Amino acid sequence: MKFLVIGCGSIGRRHIANLKTLGIQDIIACDIDTERCRQVVYEFKIKTCLEYEKALDNEPDVALICTPPQQHIPPAIIAANMGCHLFIEKPLSHKMDGIDELINIVDKQKLTTLVGCNMRFHPGILKIKGLLEKKSIGKITSARVQAGQYLPDWHPLEDYKQSYSARKSMGGGITLDGIHELDYIHWLLGEVNKVFCFSGKLSSLEIDTEDTAEILLHFNSGAIAEVHLDYIQRSYARSCQIIGEEGTILWDFNEGQIKLYTSATQNWQIFLQPADYDINRMYLDEMKHFLDCIEGKAQPMQDIRSAKKTLQIAFGARESAEIGYSIKLMENK
Repeated sequence: MKFLVIGCGSIGRRHIANLKTLGIQDIIACDIDTERCRQVVYEFKIKTCLEYEKALDNEPDVALICTPPQQHIPPAIIAANMGCHLFIEKPLSHKMDGIDELINIVDKQKLTTLVGCNMRFHPGILKIKGLLEKKSIGKITSARVQAGQYLPDWHPLEDYKQSYSARKSMGGGITLDGIHELDYIHWLLGEVNKVFCFSGKLSSLEIDTEDTAEILLHFNSGAIAEVHLDYIQRSYARSCQIIGEEGTILWDFNEGQIKLYTSATQNWQIFLQPADYDINRMYLDEMKHFLDCIEGKAQPMQDIRSAKKTLQIAFGARESAEIGYSIKLMENK
């Protein structure tokens, strides 16, 4: 199969490297930035194009959309109409326009899609998923999720003020940037029916997007969850606590461990991730999963239909912050 990677920023280059690791050699990359194209040619020895239309002349079978969020749906629609399977980076888009059209094309063409929510492939989140499926802590009542990091530290060699994260017009803001947390708690606890949120630009960062969000989720199961997201914390933080009637699960990204307390044992059991765990592993596993889905060996963990639901949670949070009321989410079909 021929692969087209659209967008040669850090995530695009990561996916190119992982595709090559997985044995994919027929890759072409596309970016409007000449210097990025030069870097990709030097690093990976693959062909590049400055124009999307010329890249499509190579008739790719698979397209990876690794551009800023506001540039996800239009190229995805073009590629889908050509019969390309799609990998789209998170978030699916910066607005809902065009998503249903894309879903219809994908369904008609019978294409495989995957949205890049790599935290679903992290060993910590996978362990939590397994524990919940075993009902290790009984009925879930609540959860607390947080993720925060100082925005200028995300890509220290780049001007954060020029990044899409800092610019509302490009789909930035911590609510969409932090959609990994909304995605995985949605995956772990099920469908969300109501959202409430406080958010805003609370720091002195030179951005026009929200840098802090406190989001409350109500699930169909009756459980509630608090999700904290920010661009502020100088020390990288990512963690999750899930409380059930029979126990508690704690996960801390930095500590690399899961802690399980159950009423049956009356103590904490600790599960450690491999000491030599490479963070790229979850991206590599994500890409391998995508290739398996294309080959019919697996079902996508997060296709565009599922990603639409997560996006609606994020947009519901933003709407709630604007109007000061909770937002009831419509059930997706």
